[in-house]
Amino acid sequence: MAPLGDAPRLVLLFSGKRKSGKDFVTEALQSRLGANTCAVLRLSGPLKEQYAQEHGLDFHRLLDASTYKEAYRRDMIRWGEEKRQADPGFFCRKIVEGVSQPVWLVSDTRRVSDIQWFQEAYGALTQTVRVAASEQSRQQRGWVFTAGVDDAESECGLDNFGSFDWVIENHGDEQCLEDQLQNLLEFIHTRL
Repeated sequence: MAPLGDAPRLVLLFSGKRKSGKDFVTEALQSRLGANTCAVLRLSGPLKEQYAQEHGLDFHRLLDASTYKEAYRRDMIRWGEEKRQADPGFFCRKIVEGVSQPVWLVSDTRRVSDIQWFQEAYGALTQTVRVAASEQSRQQRGWVFTAGVDDAESECGLDNFGSFDWVIENHGDEQCLEDQLQNLLEFIHTRL
């Protein structure tokens, strides 16, 4: 039951707390693999686009790490939860439409239902990747605990997921991160 788009050879589902470095890691991998080989897919993209349309907001400003986005974050989370409750695969289906690259990096997997949808759609092609960073590292990147955000399912839904296929430790040690990225890249190349 694979959705629209070409069948990938590998789907990596990245998760982690805010400011753990999920986007940094996925962009680093894409830059090494090339945009023709690797697509970075963001579940938050269609969520923010639809939310902006329905609420008369600037979609592009909701995509960046701005105070504009932060002002709407809680309501976006609530709205997104309502959409997912009605249809758990709503945002997942939207991001894979028309994607033709063989490697897909889903940069912001946040819920068990996201993982389940991709596993049901793509089976053994799916791998889970947890990007972990200490609170201190996250604070150095600008993270501040926000009630209603950092204790919501969108941040905590995978805390007790169990065993991830990969764990990337991103605490600020560049060489350690580089070694882990190299191991993951070697694995990715076995699937191409």
